[in-house]
Amino acid sequence: MKKPGILLRLLRVFMKVGFFTFGGGYAMISLIEHLCVEREGWITHDDMMNVVVIAESTPGPIAINCATFVGYRQAGLGGALAATLGIVLPSFAVIYLIASRFDRFLAIKAVSSAFQGIKLSVGLLVLDAGIRMVRKMPRKARPRLFMAGAFLTMGASEIFALKISSIALLSCAALLSLALFSAGNLLRAGREEK
Repeated sequence: MKKPGILLRLLRVFMKVGFFTFGGGYAMISLIEHLCVEREGWITHDDMMNVVVIAESTPGPIAINCATFVGYRQAGLGGALAATLGIVLPSFAVIYLIASRFDRFLAIKAVSSAFQGIKLSVGLLVLDAGIRMVRKMPRKARPRLFMAGAFLTMGASEIFALKISSIALLSCAALLSLALFSAGNLLRAGREEK
């Protein structure tokens, strides 16, 4: 039985993520990991890696998918709703306020300067999340080769202005991994028959 206050705790923790993180889901991953793994102990580092992979592969924003997973893991459907609501409400409120006064908002010099700083910090948050995930990857050749291949492909697509979809890249990696897994199983089955 979960503690009665877990729903409120999930709502508060994910509202903090929603309020204090700019730059979308990838920028939020680092803060979600800090709060949910290191501070709250709701999931493990391995769970976080799996959550990111699953959230990236399923429809919807990555941060919302992560929040929904953590909430569901902690308190079932109610936890999923509380965590999802917590991460969505702050963004909705901020965007609503900005959109209603957007022209006047950007005309303020301090605000436009703040947005320049936010751009840099978002890039650093995304880089931090990427470095953390690479450090926690299994130290095996296949995952490292897949990561290097994806990184080089996306880097080349940016440098040479090629239109390579990240979804197509994910699909290719999944198919290649499935093919290698199936080939390995066939080889093992062949050896066992002999």
